[in-house]
Amino acid sequence: MFLAACAQLSLWAIPLLLLLIPLAGLLRGVKVYEAFVEGAAEGFATSVRIMPFLVAMLVAIYIFRASGALDFLTSLLQPLLEVIGIPAELVPLAIMRPLSGTGSLGLTAELINNFGPDSLLGRMASTVMGSTDTTFYILTVYFGAVGIQNPRYAVFVGLLGDIAGFFGAVYLCRQLFS
Repeated sequence: MFLAACAQLSLWAIPLLLLLIPLAGLLRGVKVYEAFVEGAAEGFATSVRIMPFLVAMLVAIYIFRASGALDFLTSLLQPLLEVIGIPAELVPLAIMRPLSGTGSLGLTAELINNFGPDSLLGRMASTVMGSTDTTFYILTVYFGAVGIQNPRYAVFVGLLGDIAGFFGAVYLCRQLFS
């Protein structure tokens, strides 16, 4: 009964939101279409404004991978992380995740294809993807959108959160699935 109710709720959730949000705006006297068009124009202007930051970040990530720096950093970190129980196969994912969502998704898909979705490595990779974020992408987009030049502690705090998420994901997967 509960599962059937959840299935129906998930089936109707988005169509209902698409109906209820404009309806609520109309009831409050908001010119819904005009507000939508104005927001779309602002979103497009923001996209154009942050495009140079995104291109620069994507080029830097490509250079990082193509130059062999990712492989070199991975080879440096593997022995240390293996001592504390981190599988060597997860090291490239830990390095790539703060840089690129697409790159880290590709690495995760490769791990899942090689080891299986229900393997410990597959579960660890999936949990790492959900427990960490693309810190540099986020900083590039949001700081570029509002014109922040000095990130101060944002990079440090973001990477600290990624590290905590990575180690927490590995630890919890070992506890739950080993």
